[in-house]
Amino acid sequence: MTGRLGRLLSPRSAVFIGGGPAERAIQMCDRLGYEGEAWPVNPTRGRMAGRPAFRSLAELPRPPDAAFVAVDRFQTVREVRELAEMGCGGAVLYASGFAETGAEGAALQEELTDGHDMPLIGPNCYGLINAVSGAALWPDGHGCRRVRRGPALIAQSGNIALNLTMNRRGVDFSYVVSLGNQASTAIEHLLEHFAAAPEVTAVGVHLESIADPPRFARALLACRESRTPVAVLKTGRTAAAEMITASHTAALAGPAAAYDAFFDRYGAVRADTLPELMAALAVLEQLGPLPGNRLVSLSCSGGEAALAADRAARYDVVFEPFADGHARRIKDTLSDLVAITNPLDYHTFIWGDQAALRRCFTAALDGPADAGMLILDWPDEDNDDSDWWPTLNAWAEASAATGTPAAVAAGLAENLPDRVREHLTERGLAAAFSIDEALFGLAAAARVGGWLAQDPPPPPAPAGVAPSAVAVLDEPEAKQILREAGLSVPEGVTTMGADGAEAAARLGFPLVVKQVGAAHKTERGGVELDIADREQLRRALDRMAGEGGRVLAERQITGGVAELLVAARRERPLGITLTLGAGGTLAELLADTVTLLAPVTAEEAERALAGLRAGSLLAGFRGRQAGDGRAAAEAAVRLVELVSSRPDIVEAEINPLLVTADRAWAADALITRSA
Repeated sequence: MTGRLGRLLSPRSAVFIGGGPAERAIQMCDRLGYEGEAWPVNPTRGRMAGRPAFRSLAELPRPPDAAFVAVDRFQTVREVRELAEMGCGGAVLYASGFAETGAEGAALQEELTDGHDMPLIGPNCYGLINAVSGAALWPDGHGCRRVRRGPALIAQSGNIALNLTMNRRGVDFSYVVSLGNQASTAIEHLLEHFAAAPEVTAVGVHLESIADPPRFARALLACRESRTPVAVLKTGRTAAAEMITASHTAALAGPAAAYDAFFDRYGAVRADTLPELMAALAVLEQLGPLPGNRLVSLSCSGGEAALAADRAARYDVVFEPFADGHARRIKDTLSDLVAITNPLDYHTFIWGDQAALRRCFTAALDGPADAGMLILDWPDEDNDDSDWWPTLNAWAEASAATGTPAAVAAGLAENLPDRVREHLTERGLAAAFSIDEALFGLAAAARVGGWLAQDPPPPPAPAGVAPSAVAVLDEPEAKQILREAGLSVPEGVTTMGADGAEAAARLGFPLVVKQVGAAHKTERGGVELDIADREQLRRALDRMAGEGGRVLAERQITGGVAELLVAARRERPLGITLTLGAGGTLAELLADTVTLLAPVTAEEAERALAGLRAGSLLAGFRGRQAGDGRAAAEAAVRLVELVSSRPDIVEAEINPLLVTADRAWAADALITRSA
């Protein structure tokens, strides 16, 4: 394997510096059958892991391809400098006490990279395992075994990486890398490397944050180019967002939604749990990307068929009813007592009859479905399983005969034992664990297939530098900026009270009067609608102004079809996000939102609006007047362009964007700028 990380990840020679952890790492190499040279270095030990130990790096026969450094943090800095000077291919740094401990440790970590470009993994990490070559720069036990190919695993947490290697799900990793503090080698560097590695079938990633979003996006695009699927588990999703108190968007769509939008844009499947991450990797490795999300499910139980149908509502998969001709072909293979539905309960009339099962399964898979799922719980070793094998073999034969990718799931993940999973792999089927995990994995494979069928996305819009302080503009100021950006804003005047009644009246009735500067004005009684004459206008202006307060009087927009929330927001470090959702006073209660990553086209915004529950209002809910969804989408795009062109704007929110039959109006607005 070539590239900057090639020698480090696939070493033909490795040096192990230190005591117990270094010796343990050599033992891990021996356990995996590493055929390269492993050189221990320790000034006081004569032998380590059955090998004579060198007293110093200067005694090595030649520069090593890789080093495992397991000494204290200060000596680690010295060893790294010497390794770089001698031409080592890279080093794993086991020691802690660097940037994770504060300013002093961060300064020490900077010394690790001074004056050289040797790649480092860590510090504060477990290291790496190459299960293809057997190299294990890893100071602890693990569950890896030698493979020729398989998914790679990249994790910021060493313990999560370790635990996943010990899975009993038949997922054997080709590489495992625990990154720790990422002093020089980050997740995106490894993604780029694995994208070009033919032995890597997919990549699983556990991450806490992304340091370089543009580089990360390019790495995901490289994986897309090589058709190497990526599944990501992002932890820390519930951390408090950078809150802007006047903003609805901060409460509705914080950093977690921004990460989701980033992964969706650049083609990484997002998992919420470790089982979901493993299910996605298992299905993607065995079946690869799917052309669509139409599934056929079969089981010999009505309860399991109903459970599959119920659980599918949580995932982006569909069980389409069998067409008449297709249903007749399936019916011909079964008893007249069997109802032909999808999911299908084929009953136990043909249980144990492999030929009959094959005919039924082949008929079911010989249709428009993109993949099939068989639900089959296996008995334990104390029970006779001879009656189960005909079902499994018939499923494999039907998949091969029809060319339809197929998976096997169980009601409980533990009811697919090792021998069954190994048999499935040999037959080209995916062992997909439980019903929920199977549905998630198949949906993930369909998602990847959909991404691959699209044109590559553009790079993310820069997020800019986080401001030290922010200022919230009042509504008239915010609306003037929106008006200059080409958005539709109601005509209005600002006044200190009833003295401005004549100027306001010239706008034409009905009018709306609002207090200037009050956040969440409706809840505070700071908005009065449907003002129909001068007398009502004067009373409203006086009441709102109070003791010298400013008041905004605007021409009221009538004929509104829908109230939307539209917000463009800098989500550092990822870029600029666009949040669309149900707006007005119920925005946070309904929480009907979607977040996209900029840049965004009007077509993308319009599709996103249509996918909201509020989107049915734009389409003309129950025969009512339809709204101008295109105008709403174009307003959203202009808002993103405004924030992109103004580095001083942190967030621009319109709530509500009042959509009529032919326009989209910024009825209320908030802009936050760097102070």
